[in-house]
Amino acid sequence: MMKLIKKKWKLLSVLLIIAIIITFLISKKNNFSLKTATIQKGNISEELILSGDISASNYAKLAYETSGKVSYIGVKEGETVKKGKLLSKLDTTVLNSSYQIALSNLRIYDATAQNILDQVKNHSSDETYSQKDSRTTAEANKDKAYEAVISAKRNLDGASIYAPFNGIVTFVAHPFSGVFVSFGATEIEIIDPTTMYFSVLADQTEVTKLINGQKVQIVLDSFEDKTYEGKVYNISFVPKIGESGSVYSVKVLFSGVNLLDSKFKIAMTGDAKFVTSEKENAFYVPSNFVKQDKNGNFVKLNQKDKLYIKIGIESSDFTEIVGDIEEGLVVYD
Repeated sequence: MMKLIKKKWKLLSVLLIIAIIITFLISKKNNFSLKTATIQKGNISEELILSGDISASNYAKLAYETSGKVSYIGVKEGETVKKGKLLSKLDTTVLNSSYQIALSNLRIYDATAQNILDQVKNHSSDETYSQKDSRTTAEANKDKAYEAVISAKRNLDGASIYAPFNGIVTFVAHPFSGVFVSFGATEIEIIDPTTMYFSVLADQTEVTKLINGQKVQIVLDSFEDKTYEGKVYNISFVPKIGESGSVYSVKVLFSGVNLLDSKFKIAMTGDAKFVTSEKENAFYVPSNFVKQDKNGNFVKLNQKDKLYIKIGIESSDFTEIVGDIEEGLVVYD
């Protein structure tokens, strides 16, 4: 009987020791998993990050204003051109003929109008209805002939494409003559790389935080290891058409970048970081250490005690905290 009791006590002792060891290990594991941070003092900035892409002020898709057969191509893709250079032209035989006929008609009606006016020049006070009818008809015919000349000249000019600015030809739809093309279809694209900028869209709650001249940091997806400096150049006053909600176009100019040698391309995407507010000598802590309950925001001084605070500037990683705190205070996750 005594041996059986001793065996039971030994078994209970072993179980007790195992329980103590398990409790110790669990407690140790919990302690190791408990993260801490130290309240720091320094400069903190609030940032706004918006996605966008590269565009250019001088970027044009050029088309003929009339249909016809291509008779001349004066450029090729990749060529640098000066403003006013003739890039492409349609066969203008018919258009030029129409223009010359319009000029001839104008001369005829002008002569007729001059003849009628000469006949009635001394009858301003006693002009008959017949004379008035003849004079008015002659003047109206001359006006219509003049408008016909303008229209014919416009059609003739619309058969040629000229460079609207200095730039580089990036696209030629038909690099050879003899092809029939329709008016309005893009035939040539040209860009001035020195006018490239970064374009973003800001909604109505974000755009109020931006101002012209504001410094910006740009990271392009094609060059992730490099940060480019820029500044806000223009903020639109009206929302962009076609977007859901009220969003506004913001243009950011690149600073200190040789755009000709930058390898930037139209529509390259990236992110722009705007510093919307800054504060010196502020207390801050990693944002994930700031908690919230029904009573407000707080940080944990230990596993139980809370210190309620007010929140100031929030950056991407840190949050400014205001309250009865001091630098170096350890807080818990």
